[in-house]
Amino acid sequence: MSVELSSEIWNELKRYVNTVDRQEAAEVLVSVLVDNDVDPDDIREIYKGDKDVKAALAAYIKDLDDEPEEEEDDDDDNESEYED
Repeated sequence: MSVELSSEIWNELKRYVNTVDRQEAAEVLVSVLVDNDVDPDDIREIYKGDKDVKAALAAYIKDLDDEPEEEEDDDDDNESEYED
């Protein structure tokens, strides 16, 4: 699905979502889009007029920045210690 189509669907469906639930719905939308390899910059561009999606995207990006980077283990070094 294209990000443009998702925007059209969101615009039609969000009026059926209670105002207090829209932020959470927008967070799910952003999560689904990102999980389906939509670039956050594309989301930002297509949804630039939607405050709920913009806030959800900002929170998503902040969460990414706050996650500690995983260190890759160098298995080759560990194997050489046990080889004779």
